[in-house]
Amino acid sequence: MQKPVIVIKLGTAVITNEEGVISHTIIKKVASEIAELFHTHRVVLVSSGAVGSGKVYIQNYKGSITERKAAAAVGNPLLIQLYQKQFSKYDIPVAQALCERHHFSNRFQFVQLKETFEAFWQNGILPVVNENDLVSNVELKFSDNDELATLIAVGFDAETLVICTSVGGFMDDAKNIIPRVEKIDSKVLGFVQTGKSSLGLGGMTSKLTFTRLATSLGIQVIICGLSGKTPFADALTGKNGTTFISQDSNLKARQKWLASGSITLGTLLVDKGAVKALQQRRSLLTVGVTQVQGKFAAGEVVQIKDEDESIIGVAKVKLDAASIRDGISQKNVLAAHADDIVIF
Repeated sequence: MQKPVIVIKLGTAVITNEEGVISHTIIKKVASEIAELFHTHRVVLVSSGAVGSGKVYIQNYKGSITERKAAAAVGNPLLIQLYQKQFSKYDIPVAQALCERHHFSNRFQFVQLKETFEAFWQNGILPVVNENDLVSNVELKFSDNDELATLIAVGFDAETLVICTSVGGFMDDAKNIIPRVEKIDSKVLGFVQTGKSSLGLGGMTSKLTFTRLATSLGIQVIICGLSGKTPFADALTGKNGTTFISQDSNLKARQKWLASGSITLGTLLVDKGAVKALQQRRSLLTVGVTQVQGKFAAGEVVQIKDEDESIIGVAKVKLDAASIRDGISQKNVLAAHADDIVIF
């Protein structure tokens, strides 16, 4: 029986100080914890920190796209060297895997990516993943590494996604960490604070967005910190952070690939009638589309949102954005076939 896949995401604020310097103590603890997980899991480590590490070498750093690209190019080798040093103590080689959005949106490239990771695991290698900031087009970037980690977890059929944060978990209004969340509903969303750290791109809103996607597709998500001697082991036993319970999902591999490309540049807003039809596994016609957001081509995967703008699923569309807009007035144009739609 294959070991289950676990994806661990480390945010910038978790592994660096406010000046962007990586904490060797934290990296050492992470290596020790993951070395233990290697006995029972196939592990993917998604690590931020490259930009934060490299920006100290960029004069008068202001955070522009070009400066972030340069900082990432400097910071990535610094980061991977630290991981190599610490994991070598456990005879675990590390591989740097720099991903771009097309690795997930293109089915052929996604299968190749997945096969490469299988080769890593078969040979006892730990993949350390980050976005390829140097060449990523600003319009095609992942929103943050929470998204990247979620796409990997969904696409690679992970059992658990662990998102490490400096706040230690998901908090209520009294700043107490909620140990267990059965469902992300309006009450849970009401606890969200809009702030984010000065080093990272994403805040708790981002984390909940991707947590909701992952749990709806059968993946347990844990948002936790790195305090204590064994933070990952404690997180997996409910003693650290917040555990978001996974929902039942029986999606096939191709459907999971569709879902793994769900956070895209394109969105279709649909009415209540379309939502009902989609839940009954019917195709999406333009009569049910109320709005088209973004630019996308025929054959790309886009989000589907309801009237409250909640993500309810994804679809591989038959038409480009302009054609779907044109088709709205024609009412019965096929926007996406039922076989190419995944409802969460």
